[in-house]
Amino acid sequence: MKIAILSDFHLGFSITSETQEDSFEAAKEAMKKAIEKNVDLIIIAGDIFDSRNPKARVWYSVLKIFSLPLKVKNSGIKLIASSKPLDKIVYERTLNHLPVVAIHGNHDRNPKGEVNIVKALENAGLLIHLHTDWIEFEKNGMKIRIYGMSHVPERFAYDMLKEWSPKPESGRINVLVLHQNIDPYVYSPLEKPTLRLSNLPKGFDVIINGHIHEFQVDRINNTLFLVPGSTIITQFKSTEAEKKKGFVILEISDTIKYEFVELKNSRKFYYLEIKNPKNLEEEIERKLNQIPTTSKKPIVKIKIIGEESEYNESAVRRIEKKYKDKFVLLFSKELYSKELEEKIELLNQLKSEDKSIFMKGLSLLEANLKNLGFRGFFDWEKIFHLLADKEIDNALNLILNKQSTLDSLLRKFVG
Repeated sequence: MKIAILSDFHLGFSITSETQEDSFEAAKEAMKKAIEKNVDLIIIAGDIFDSRNPKARVWYSVLKIFSLPLKVKNSGIKLIASSKPLDKIVYERTLNHLPVVAIHGNHDRNPKGEVNIVKALENAGLLIHLHTDWIEFEKNGMKIRIYGMSHVPERFAYDMLKEWSPKPESGRINVLVLHQNIDPYVYSPLEKPTLRLSNLPKGFDVIINGHIHEFQVDRINNTLFLVPGSTIITQFKSTEAEKKKGFVILEISDTIKYEFVELKNSRKFYYLEIKNPKNLEEEIERKLNQIPTTSKKPIVKIKIIGEESEYNESAVRRIEKKYKDKFVLLFSKELYSKELEEKIELLNQLKSEDKSIFMKGLSLLEANLKNLGFRGFFDWEKIFHLLADKEIDNALNLILNKQSTLDSLLRKFVG
């Protein structure tokens, strides 16, 4: 039995008008290559769409892509059991051709009161949607049961999985499909994961996880843990420039083998870092001229790291204008000032010193007054102690009295 594992199409994603077809072209290539591999089944691990409210233009392309498996004659794989009732249209379309089973991801989750968009594809007979459900197929005496839990907010993921409690059945291949952060495979640190490799359900032959955009493989005892990755780049990180986009073929017989299938027609992505940009324009040009030209303009992310005073915005604008016909350019900045660096160094120093919070505050005040050119018109240490004791009026009077005395002496001197 051969199964194609695809994930994270993000259909509709684009950064410019030039890239608005990229997500559709990548998903179409992946789907066609899966069909060419003569697979018996396609599993999609979430984030089919990029938006929960896709526009009509997106729906038009999505329906064309998901009609491709309907052109394939069923290989002999049969549905034998399901934990959820299936509509007549699923039997007439999905199961009569190349079956597609999918969960929804965080981008596919329905807004409150709306129908889930992946469920809408099931209602059209284009796939079978799973959320805390399972479905079982058989071919030539081999059985495979697919358990799917669609994305839930990370803080609920462990409790949801525990409550659902999927248990592998003997005598068949058991596959669990998720779309979550699973420590150490974390897409974004904004939501702390509650799932870890160590607390995933035991006994499955394969666990598939979407959400993570780079192809990765791991082992949990006898379980194959598989991350197929996305078919399109969306974060433009350095790691995305290093790894290819594609999908995975599982071949199941006496053993379970996997093969990563690379997409060949994806737009190329390059990640450049320019550090300490004294000759910013020349350095960017030198690196850009090393990138080969292709029929699809490559996306180039340029991250500029250095001192704020040396950054040249005009140079960046000139580069954008000069190379706009050759590359899709994205710029980001990580700039700092010497003053900020000194303050961070002081804070790190204070952090490492064995001083009380009060003494650290006193040291910070002294450093700031020094930077401001304070000349000692009043006893700043005494003022700090008064403020620490919440004697604000006394501190204010001390400052005002000293200032009045100073004004009086100046008037006498001038007079």
